[in-house]
Amino acid sequence: MRTTEAATALLRAVHDALDIPLPGLTDADEREHAALLAQRAREARIALACVLVDGHDIARAAELLRAWTERLPVTYTPWTDDGGAA
Repeated sequence: MRTTEAATALLRAVHDALDIPLPGLTDADEREHAALLAQRAREARIALACVLVDGHDIARAAELLRAWTERLPVTYTPWTDDGGAA
């Protein structure tokens, strides 16, 4: 994979990791959303640091971040026009 393609893949992986739906209106949904976003942000920072600081392979960092993101799915009720009521 070319460097530009690998960089785009890593940027897409970071975007996808952090682009989670807003939580429903319950406190539990808001707590789960905050915890998930914090965990995914930590993992995105790790992937970026591995490339920027340690010189790891960009494409491999993108693959790992995608795998980590899949391991942490959205489990809370997302917000909808009706407030996320289930």
